[in-house]
Amino acid sequence: MAKRIMIQGTMSNVGKSVIAAGLCRIFRQDGYRVAPFKSQNMALNSFITREGLEMGRAQVMQAEAAGVEPVVAMNPILLKPTNDIGSQVIVNGKVVGTMSARDYFGIKKSLVPEVMKAFRKLDEEYDIVVIEGAGSPAEINLKQDDIVNMGMAKFADAPVLLVGDIDRGGVFAQLYGTVALLEEEEKRRIKGLIINKFRGDKTILDPGVEMLERLTGLPVIGVTPYLNVSLEDEDSLSDRLEGSQKVDRIDIAVIRFPRISNFTDFNAFEGIEGVSLRYVSSAQQLGTPDLILLPGTKNTMRDLLWMRQNGLEAAVLKAHGAGSVIFGVCGGYQMLGQSISDPDGVEEGGTVRGMGLLDTETVFEAEKARTRVEGRILCPQGIFESLSDTQVVGYEIHMGRTILRGSAKPFTEIEDTITGERKREGACKADVYGTYIHGIFDSGLVTAGIVRALAKKKGITEEMGMSVDFAAFKETQYDLLADGLRTHMDMDAIYRIMNG
Repeated sequence: MAKRIMIQGTMSNVGKSVIAAGLCRIFRQDGYRVAPFKSQNMALNSFITREGLEMGRAQVMQAEAAGVEPVVAMNPILLKPTNDIGSQVIVNGKVVGTMSARDYFGIKKSLVPEVMKAFRKLDEEYDIVVIEGAGSPAEINLKQDDIVNMGMAKFADAPVLLVGDIDRGGVFAQLYGTVALLEEEEKRRIKGLIINKFRGDKTILDPGVEMLERLTGLPVIGVTPYLNVSLEDEDSLSDRLEGSQKVDRIDIAVIRFPRISNFTDFNAFEGIEGVSLRYVSSAQQLGTPDLILLPGTKNTMRDLLWMRQNGLEAAVLKAHGAGSVIFGVCGGYQMLGQSISDPDGVEEGGTVRGMGLLDTETVFEAEKARTRVEGRILCPQGIFESLSDTQVVGYEIHMGRTILRGSAKPFTEIEDTITGERKREGACKADVYGTYIHGIFDSGLVTAGIVRALAKKKGITEEMGMSVDFAAFKETQYDLLADGLRTHMDMDAIYRIMNG
């Protein structure tokens, strides 16, 4: 049996995923083989494992911090919201259907054996399992069938650290109120409290910490600061989506769809000097950037109509006419074509007109494409012609099949590393590009080539976009995170808690 520790939070976005990742890195540094685990994750940022199975990216990030290969057992249930009341349900990496919340709650208990099977696999193979909860354990209307917070802690017999977010205010009420709403057995599982995202002089906080400890009978084992590290965010609550609209020498704008997915595809651009990466949700914010990125989305048709209705589609077309380069990934790629058809009602049903920037047609199919790929960029025309033959690696997750027509040329030539099939995919035409490959920008050669081409177009003569090893950069960030947590958390206490 592995030792285990569980991180729960007072609400969503308090920093559970990041603290779990930091603990994974610390335990790895201390010589342990460690795995992350989250029984049920609701997120639109997902990943394809080496076996072709889909899982949430938060556990992939934590696995990277732990220095281990991501496997679907680390996240056996993934819920990908398709609208306000329903989600695509993915179990052990495969789609089982799209369900309303009520329908999913009806089957949730039947998934407990799958959750426990996945946990036992990690329990047998690793020294430590770091378990992450979801939302709050005090959601009293949902506790009866809980499989991700205290229900999971009971299944795994795991001690719990409860995290509150002081940055949004009310952290003492968050922590005390959460503990107060728990049943006595659940309270006994909590072994320590963590106040996260603190800014300022800790001595001013100390009287409140002492009172919180008296009221709850629990030690505060860490007051962690707002750490300046660049890590992947779990989903659309991400602070980076609300970031600055300041424009640098190279201006890149990402369209922030209501159902945006896998926006982690663009993180690599953030670390390049002289490049601004902005997320925009209105025509007024867009301007005329050097590059407009259309990301993935869980509902391509509905988000395309959202762009059409709020004026962003017209603004993108106007910007392209004024010289902006357009690049779509996955759902964003599908939007750039002539039409999107959904004969089987996978999303909305029927057919919608595309943006008309690529000579392509997309047809949705019930079977989801899930695979990993590697190959090279073909790119025979346009501003990114210099990227021809650049190596690419990544993964595909999509429901549609896109067909090239007329003047569209394929963007890449790739091999499916799971089936061995070779194919050409994506499309390009007159400074408009599209691909199904998530992770394509993680390659320093690709991002550097894009930035250099944009700089050349603007007449910037000095060298820009030096090739950055994004994987190596992320390793430095995990180490910074671990250093910060070691400084501000009582790791001796955490080891004592794990040892019973």
